[in-house]
Amino acid sequence: MKTIKVLGLFILSAFFTSATFAQMGKTVMVGGAAMYPSKNIIENAVNSKDHTTLVAAVKAAGLFETLERPGPFTVFAPTNSAFNKLPAGTVETLLKPENKAKLTAVLTYHVVPGKLDSKELMSMMKAGMGKATLKTVQGENLYVSMKGKKIMITDENGGVATVTIADVNQSNGVIHVIDKVLLPK
Repeated sequence: MKTIKVLGLFILSAFFTSATFAQMGKTVMVGGAAMYPSKNIIENAVNSKDHTTLVAAVKAAGLFETLERPGPFTVFAPTNSAFNKLPAGTVETLLKPENKAKLTAVLTYHVVPGKLDSKELMSMMKAGMGKATLKTVQGENLYVSMKGKKIMITDENGGVATVTIADVNQSNGVIHVIDKVLLPK
C-alpha cells in the first residue's frame, strides 16, 4: 500500500510539474510569428509583423538594451493598427531625434516592473474591488479593469485599450498585446 501511495504522489507531482512547465513554456503566435518563452521581449517582438512600429519606436528611443535585461517586465504592446489610430503625423513626429524624451515617456508608460500575467492582474482587480492600479516605469499609473471577459487598460487621460492577446510569456517577463496606444499626461 505504501508503494502505491508513493507512486501516486510521484505521478501527481510529475503531472503538476509538467502542466506548470507547459503553461509557462507555451509558445503563442503574435503577428504571424511564434513568441518563444525562452527568448526575451526584444528577441520575440522583432519577429511580429503586427509590432513593427513599436519595435521601430523602441529602437529610436534607445530602449532595446533595457528590454533585453532580465527584468522582469510586463509590457502592454500596442499593435501597428493601434499606432495608426493616433492623429496623422504623431508617430513620425515622435520618431524624430529631438522628440526622444517624449517618445521614451510614451513607451515606458507601457511597461510595468514585474511579471503580471492575466491571473495576477485578475487577482489584483479582485483585491481592488474590480480595479487595479499599476505604476509604470514612466512613473504614472495605468488602471486595469474588466469589461465582460476582456481585460481593459485605462491611461491617465481616460483612453482605454483592450488586451487582445494576453500572457505572451518571455524569458524576462510577459507581453499583453493591446489595441490602443496609451498616453501619459
